[in-house]
Amino acid sequence: MVKKLTKSKKPTVSIIIRTKNEERWITSCLRSVFAQDFNDFEVIIVDNASNDKTIKKAKSFPIQKVVNIDQYLPGKALNLGISNSNGKYIVCLSAHCIPITNKWLSTLLNAIKEDEKYAGVYGRQEPMSFSTPADKRDLLIVFGLDRKIQIKDSFFHNANSIIQKKIWEKIPFDDKTTNIEDRLWAQEIVSKDYKILYEPDASVYHYHGIHQTGNVERLDNVVKIIENQRQIKERQGKLEPDSLKIAAFIPVKGRTRSLAKTPQICYTIESAQRSKYIDKIFVSTDSKETAKISVNSGAECPFIRPKSLSEPHVNLEMVQQFTLNKVEELGYLPDLIVHLEETFPFREEGLFDGMIINLLREGYDSVVASQRESGWLWQELPDGEFMRLDSGDVPRKFKEKSLVGLHGLGCVTYPEFIRSGRILGSKIGLYIVNYPLASYEIRRSLDSDIASQLLKRFN
Repeated sequence: MVKKLTKSKKPTVSIIIRTKNEERWITSCLRSVFAQDFNDFEVIIVDNASNDKTIKKAKSFPIQKVVNIDQYLPGKALNLGISNSNGKYIVCLSAHCIPITNKWLSTLLNAIKEDEKYAGVYGRQEPMSFSTPADKRDLLIVFGLDRKIQIKDSFFHNANSIIQKKIWEKIPFDDKTTNIEDRLWAQEIVSKDYKILYEPDASVYHYHGIHQTGNVERLDNVVKIIENQRQIKERQGKLEPDSLKIAAFIPVKGRTRSLAKTPQICYTIESAQRSKYIDKIFVSTDSKETAKISVNSGAECPFIRPKSLSEPHVNLEMVQQFTLNKVEELGYLPDLIVHLEETFPFREEGLFDGMIINLLREGYDSVVASQRESGWLWQELPDGEFMRLDSGDVPRKFKEKSLVGLHGLGCVTYPEFIRSGRILGSKIGLYIVNYPLASYEIRRSLDSDIASQLLKRFN
């Protein structure tokens, strides 16, 4: 639940957040910001022509204003945001940084108040669980555990920092540089006898580092050495499913059939209802009867999709794109979407929650339910011939690991991909399902008869 801010004509702190298509992060970022124990602040978004749902999601929080910038430069964007602010102190926060505790803001504020000569204070940045070895190395090396006052050292990082506005009025950020506007500003600051403070207790999770190159294997070893030398266990940021809006989308063409005297759609709806993290279930159908059955089973069906989307040439991506557009028009902006199909009646307990956690922990774009296949695999060619894909009849322990994706059984993905006419992003995770009946799919009357007998036996 978002806190109401203390009413004040001029807040003590103005938080400037620069955005460009940050819908994947903005909910987690702002949820943490508005959970702070110090709440005399305003939030100003400086947006660089986002064409996703960043701003709509941001506006679900009590932000002060959104300032638009078209010709983006980092210092120019900060100067624009600060010039629209009212606070005595300015916090610069990256849209994909997540404050770790509810004392993050008060820690920054108390630190900069310690000495009038502190022009700026920057906090610690800790990696996410899925940050690359290179990024983990960068963050662990640069952002240490010791507090330090910088008199000559001009290192400063705007992703997580606070500055005095009265000093910024004398020394604004360079609005022409394309990079390191924070370090250029700090260089001028220390040259005028101001100080920079590094405060490790004001920490955020940040998925990428300040350098992004290097041999992955070598970097991984560097990260392990650093972590082993530390006296405390390094925290790694995780996006929590409890704080996200997660919707199940179930496309159904025509009237749902009966399966063991129960409408087939009910089995999929019931499996989604058992999830701890799915908070809304939408059935997208062209059948009013299927819609009525779905609503009676606890799903939502606020629209009937056009019959034209049930034509043979229409693919699944087009149907789900239509569904997302309609759902977002209704004002619901999901952070994650779980694609399901009613043709899979046998799903194991915890399947969707496991897939959701897997996507968030590993930083995947999409996660697809899958099963291992150790049999002989062929691909049918256009000329009617078959090409063998597996290595042949060899002992299973020496054979390559083949997986069959079952997207209808379950696929977790981000709305940004569905909105662009895709289901999957680029970084794919395969979630292995061991339940033997999970892959059983109903496409024919015989499939339905067999499934009905199995369901009767189970019940």
